[in-house]
Amino acid sequence: MKTIQELQRLASPAPKPQSLAWDGALLWMGSRETKQIFAIDPAAWAVRWQIAAPGTPYGMTAFGGELRVLCGETADDTRIIRRCIPYHGFDPKFALPCPDDTGSQLGYDGRRLHVSQWYPKKVLTLGEDGQVERIIQVPHGICGQVIVDGIIYLATTDDEETTDYWLTRVDPRPATPKIEDIAHIPFAARALAFDGTHFWTNHREQNQIVSFARPD
Repeated sequence: MKTIQELQRLASPAPKPQSLAWDGALLWMGSRETKQIFAIDPAAWAVRWQIAAPGTPYGMTAFGGELRVLCGETADDTRIIRRCIPYHGFDPKFALPCPDDTGSQLGYDGRRLHVSQWYPKKVLTLGEDGQVERIIQVPHGICGQVIVDGIIYLATTDDEETTDYWLTRVDPRPATPKIEDIAHIPFAARALAFDGTHFWTNHREQNQIVSFARPD
């Protein structure tokens, strides 16, 4: 299996970059350490806006002109999906509980949100009210998710303490989804985003954000 082709390694604007999303112009990053959300201009590599999240921003996805952020909140680390309006803030009235109170990464296919569950190794498709409409079982733990042209791409691993991570492609269109590991990621990756040409992920423990070429 080929290894991803890294294009850039850039210093994160905050320690422990955890979540990523691309909105068509800006790269959004959520820090596990500071619990802040940052809008990054990728050309200048400069922060254009930032805001405190309601909890630890484990996962994030662009949702039209908004963001959906999966947060771990309270002392019990309750998992709740929040609505963030760029340059305005978080909507205090919007709170979508994660199924089974678990989940880490988010994807959006233009119609539905998808929540990934790391240790159960599942991707859940949610309806408008947060009900589970479909469950896709995958072979590895999930630490990143993005949906590109209807295809789900995941950052996955069997052991988070190693450097054996993969880019896993899931075609959800057949009744039995087609799942394939398409590239090796040689570091402990967190999150996935796609800017229309390249993928982005975090090397969280190095406080770096990495872009890499699309391998397929």
